Amino acid sequence: MKQGLFTILLLICSNVFMTFAWYGHLKLQETGVSRNWPLIAVILFSWAVALFEYMCQVPANRIGFIENGGPFTLMQLKVVQEVISLIVFTVIVTLMFKGEGFHWNHLAAFACLIAAVYFVFVK
Repeated sequence: MKQGLFTILLLICSNVFMTFAWYGHLKLQETGVSRNWPLIAVILFSWAVALFEYMCQVPANRIGFIENGGPFTLMQLKVVQEVISLIVFTVIVTLMFKGEGFHWNHLAAFACLIAAVYFVFVK
């Protein structure tokens, strides 16, 4: 139980960094901070942030994997990670970017994701 919770917390942390690595430069551009950065600088910035993503993601997978004593199969780890990724992405983007709202179709999509998690855990 403890390994499962720790795995999920690390996946949440990883996905916060991932979202900032992939989309944070767009917010920096919007605010004017990176507007004139060359593409290589944006890539290097994203890589630097992504390093912290991997520092959480790799241990999460090792700790959570059933063959390492964790509670999750590889398929379960992947589906849980994807759901966490989309939840973190939705929260961050909704709070940080203008015009990016949460609509009924997003709720329907999340219901499908919850169904995916259910089905991946069915024996």
